[in-house]
Amino acid sequence: MPSECLNPIALLRAQMRLQGVDALIVPRFDAHQGEDVAPCDARLAWLTGFSGSAGFAIVTPETVEMFVDGRYTVQAAQECQGAEFRFHHLVQDAPDRWLAAANPAWNVGYDAMLLPPSWAERFRAGLDDRLRAMDGNAVDAVWHDRPAPPNAPIRPFPLQLAGRSPLEKRADLMRALAEAGADLLIETQPDNIGWFLNLRGGDFAHVPAARSFLVIRDDGHGKLFVDPCQMTDELVDVLPRWISVRPIGSFLAEAEAQVSAEQTVLLDPDFTPDAVVRLVDQAQARQLRRISPLTMAKAIKNPVERAGTRACHLHDGVALTEFCAQIEQMLPTTELAAEDLILSLRRRNDGFLMTSFRTISAAGANAAMCHYAASPDSNAPIRGGTTYLLDSGGQYESGTTDATRCLAFGPVSPAYRKAYTAVFKAFHALMTLRFPEGTKGHHIDAICRRPLWDLGMDYDHGTGHGVGHSLSVHERPLRIGKEVNDVNIAAGMILTVEPGHYVAGEYGIRIENQVEVVQCPDGFLEFSNLTLVPIQHDMLDLGSLSPDQIGWLIDYNQTIRATLGPLLSPAALAWVERNAAILPTPHRLTPLRQELTKV
Repeated sequence: MPSECLNPIALLRAQMRLQGVDALIVPRFDAHQGEDVAPCDARLAWLTGFSGSAGFAIVTPETVEMFVDGRYTVQAAQECQGAEFRFHHLVQDAPDRWLAAANPAWNVGYDAMLLPPSWAERFRAGLDDRLRAMDGNAVDAVWHDRPAPPNAPIRPFPLQLAGRSPLEKRADLMRALAEAGADLLIETQPDNIGWFLNLRGGDFAHVPAARSFLVIRDDGHGKLFVDPCQMTDELVDVLPRWISVRPIGSFLAEAEAQVSAEQTVLLDPDFTPDAVVRLVDQAQARQLRRISPLTMAKAIKNPVERAGTRACHLHDGVALTEFCAQIEQMLPTTELAAEDLILSLRRRNDGFLMTSFRTISAAGANAAMCHYAASPDSNAPIRGGTTYLLDSGGQYESGTTDATRCLAFGPVSPAYRKAYTAVFKAFHALMTLRFPEGTKGHHIDAICRRPLWDLGMDYDHGTGHGVGHSLSVHERPLRIGKEVNDVNIAAGMILTVEPGHYVAGEYGIRIENQVEVVQCPDGFLEFSNLTLVPIQHDMLDLGSLSPDQIGWLIDYNQTIRATLGPLLSPAALAWVERNAAILPTPHRLTPLRQELTKV
């Protein structure tokens, strides 16, 4: 057999010819349009080698057009090997616009379960009747060793951690559906379903949720679609009686049976498969397209969820601070050894479940790839004189963490010091910001970027994202970034602040904390810090910092010394003390430190 026949792309092209399509859209999405996909749904990675969390491929008769955002431009070029690959920016040269300008004779295929309507309609606008929903998935047809779907047991999430019962959440959902004039909600996001029904699972590597769908009527009765073998006796006993369990494979057929022409169906345009939209259209029901009310409700954490999040950050801070001390003593070491170290330290913590994303353990130039993942082939050494970036998080029973720190093991270049100082100034600008109610993420993005822009620097990723409660670390709907995000930042939300700067082939810098949005007595909002990991100051140009910036950093590091000190090893405590001693003189206790000492 010719070797080219074993090439996944060659196999796929043969399948495309059988099905009568000239070009095929292969998204990173699964049927839930989520960021974390099960191995059986990692079609883009299997086909192209690209392991990032966002992107598209368009397979044509001669080329494979790859579309990734600014986080993955370097990574995609390294992972997608072969002369047939062409690379594009996902936003600036979007795949729908590229296809519209490509060969006008092409018939273009796609899997309607893997594209939300917001994307399907963008493609359709430029292709008209040349866009075709295919029967089955063409990649699956040639992926002969495709992993089986996961079937980890689904477990109840106890009320003492959730803070609210499914019955209470259902009452809120019924009010939201009534206000919207909707008869039916079709929910396809596993983290929304897990939050709503107080369930957690293990179908994804980094999100404790189960692959699932939910259809719920305005009378409060619904159907949960999961693999029946995932239902434990414990779960059967606690699942609400107003929820019936159905096989996940029957989702489309049973959803279609519940939709009629007299109904209004609420669909999230960014997270519902286009196949669902098509069946609603066929039933001649009215579509109400908006962010799922479960997404909006989940974003505002209740007091129990907020308390749990603060508690898990205390444990996570110990693990990360111990890491900072121990990695220094391990030199020389490697990126993968460092990744193993932070995982082993987290596993010591009560309630730790899994990492909240693949750890970014990046030395030197590898840190210039925003979402770099070390491999045996890329595993760079970490030694004296190296700069290093760790972006890492954990899933705990009580919450979810995500933090980034840069470490230097010796003197840094003037360019690195200049950039690191600018990133810290950007970080400080947002961490100390006060803003009125009604503020949205894109309103404050430029405030963070200003110190970098002043120096002709920038970063091609968002400034912050929502974080779930023992669920997705990248939680909708809130984002802070350049793109418009029409969601008000509200008290009770938990999100990240993470400016950075990257120079390909040289270094990458990012400082990231999680924060809780709190309301001040005067009605304004501000960010209350959650992350308890010292910020190394050796790389800063202290002379260019303002007294407020220096004071904030001293208070932050010294508060960590007071909060974590009794829980740290002597070596880790000594590391913290070195990083808390920017100035030899005592510094006043600011509101930040007063707040952190309550943890």
